Amino acid sequence: MNVKAHGGVLAVRQDSLGDVLVTGPAIRALAATGEPVTLLCGPRGEAAARLLPGVDRVLVHPAPWIEADPPDVRAEECGELLGEVAALAPTEAVIFTSFHQSPLPTALLLRLAGVPRISAISVDYPGSLLDVRHAVDDEIHEVDRALSLAEAAGHLLPADDPGRLAVLTPEPPRALALPARPYLVVHPGASVPARAWQPERWSELVGILAWRGRQVVVTGARHEKELTARVAAGGSGAIDLGGQLDFGELAAVLDGAAAVAVANTGPAHLAAAVGTPVASVFAPTVPPRRWRPWGVPHELHYVETPCAGCRATHCPVPTHPCVGQVEPIEVADTLDRLTAAGQREEVRG
Repeated sequence: MNVKAHGGVLAVRQDSLGDVLVTGPAIRALAATGEPVTLLCGPRGEAAARLLPGVDRVLVHPAPWIEADPPDVRAEECGELLGEVAALAPTEAVIFTSFHQSPLPTALLLRLAGVPRISAISVDYPGSLLDVRHAVDDEIHEVDRALSLAEAAGHLLPADDPGRLAVLTPEPPRALALPARPYLVVHPGASVPARAWQPERWSELVGILAWRGRQVVVTGARHEKELTARVAAGGSGAIDLGGQLDFGELAAVLDGAAAVAVANTGPAHLAAAVGTPVASVFAPTVPPRRWRPWGVPHELHYVETPCAGCRATHCPVPTHPCVGQVEPIEVADTLDRLTAAGQREEVRG
C-alpha cells in the first residue's frame, strides 16, 4: 500500500468501462468544488477511469458484489481496501451504482475505513451506513441517475458544463494506418454475448459500406482479433485495427470518425464521449432509455420482443430475435443519415 492522505471526495463506480464513462458528468460535479477527487473503480473500468476529466487519483479493487464474474470475497483484499481508503482520508464518499446494484457492501467497508459522510441511492434500508440515502426514478438514464445523486450529496455541475460525456483524448500513435477523414468505425465486439450481433451481419455491413465508397476502420479488443479480421474481410479496403489499440487510442480513433456502428457496449459510450454519432445495434437486454448513447446524434436498431429487459448474458433463443432480425442495410442507411450533414452536433440525452 502506497497511498498518502488526499482528503477530498471519494467517488465510487466499481463495474465496467461504459458504466464508468456514463458517471463522468457526476464526477465532474464532485470536482467542481475544487476538492481533489479519487475514483474507486473495478479492474474492468480502470481504463475509462484514467481518461475521465476531474479525476485526480484512481484506486482499483474488484467488488465481488458488483463484478459480472465475481471473485471470492477475501478478508485480505477487503483489508487492503480499508487501509488504502483510511490512508487517503476522504472527507466524503459518493457511491454510484446502477438500478440493480446495492451500494451497501461498499458503504460498509468505507464506514469501517473511517469515511465520515457517505451518499448513495439505496432501496434497501441502510441503517447507519449512509448519511445521504437518495431515491430516484429507475426509469431515467444512467447519466441523470448519477447526476441526481451528486446533487443530493451537495455537488452541482457548473453552469457552463453541458453535462455530456467527456474523456481526455490522446493523439493516436503515428504508426496507425488510418484513412483520410471522414472514415467510419465499425466495432463488432460486445462485452456481453447476449448484446452481440452476428459476425456475418457485421461483415455484410462492412461490405455494403465499402460498395458505397465509404472508408471503414474495424476496431476491437485483443481477444477479438479473429472477429475483427473476419468482419474487415467483408469489404475491400477496410482497415482492421483489432487488438492494436488501448482504450485511449480507441478514443482517438473514434474522435476522428464521422460515425460509429457498435453494439450497446462500452465503446458506444466512448464514441459519445468524443462527440461521434452512433448507430447502435442495441440488444434491449437492458432498457434503451437507461443506456442509449448520451449527448450525441444516434439511432438504435432492435426488434421489440417480450423478453426485453432480461439482463441475460447469453441469449437462450437460438435466433437472438431482438437483434438477429436487424438487417445490415438498415444500419448502413443510418450511418449515411448520421453523416449526411458533414458535421457533429450535441444533443441532450
